[in-house]
Amino acid sequence: MPLRRRLLFCTAFAGLSAPALIRAQGSDRALRVVVAFPAGSLTDVLARFLAEPLAQRLGRPVIVDNRAGGNGTVGTAAVAQAAPDGETVVIISTSAASVNPHIIRRLPFDPVRDFVHVGSIAEAPYLLAIPATAPDGSLPSLFERARLRPGELTFSHGNASSLIMTEVMLRNAGVRMTAVPYRGGAEALADVVAGRIDCTFTDFAGGLAQMRGGNVRGIAQSAAARTPLAPDVPPVAETVPGYDINVWFGLSAPAGTPAPVVARWNEALNGALRDETVVARLRQVGFLPFTQTPEQFGQYIRDQLRSWGEFVRIAGVEPT
Repeated sequence: MPLRRRLLFCTAFAGLSAPALIRAQGSDRALRVVVAFPAGSLTDVLARFLAEPLAQRLGRPVIVDNRAGGNGTVGTAAVAQAAPDGETVVIISTSAASVNPHIIRRLPFDPVRDFVHVGSIAEAPYLLAIPATAPDGSLPSLFERARLRPGELTFSHGNASSLIMTEVMLRNAGVRMTAVPYRGGAEALADVVAGRIDCTFTDFAGGLAQMRGGNVRGIAQSAAARTPLAPDVPPVAETVPGYDINVWFGLSAPAGTPAPVVARWNEALNGALRDETVVARLRQVGFLPFTQTPEQFGQYIRDQLRSWGEFVRIAGVEPT
């Protein structure tokens, strides 16, 4: 939206309270939380867990609107171009705001300039899974086998984050393996379960389910310290010192959204994330919820953008 129109929105709404702004176009009209990934994806699950708690706190229906494509680019760009009236927000994520700016040459939005960032939702480490039949019982053992057969062992990845996480780990450890791309994390994990791929970094939701079912072994996780999601799984950092990579999720609105509206969304979001039932549900599927102010979340995104730029450089991923 042109700057002049954004300023008109801000001016028109400046005298209203935050609740009044949220309700400005009628209490029966739904608010939209855009998910830039398909239904059933981890981001989609997160949004659907939050929709009802947000609706209760905002006094409006909240619907989840899936706009998948371009590894999170399509839906995120759509919200960047939406009216800054507080009626449309997006679940912004590592893929869209930390990774894509470094690997897509003509990204149709700027993750800092084109949004006002409402608040953080959660971080999530990834689980390094190997086949249940693999001879390895630990990450050092997997590395040793890979060193004896340089480039012969394989790792699967269903998204850019998984690829970058794995390459950073391998390069810092001085190990070579062959990358095998898949359309998504579920497919990448399925071939590890089947024993056709030697390992994959996968989200905790899918990885823990397969691990508890005895179909894979979880030999490491990507966070710097042991995670309450799986306290018996050691961090990669115990083998590769300094390794610490999580994916993250938050809520953002189009740039120009009035500050009182952003504050109201932030209040509702943080209230939901303090609800013990919501927290328990999120942790069950591998999320570690945390809250921030809009200012803190904006700085967090800038920091993550820089960090992932370094990860992309180390991983040797070239922009396309």
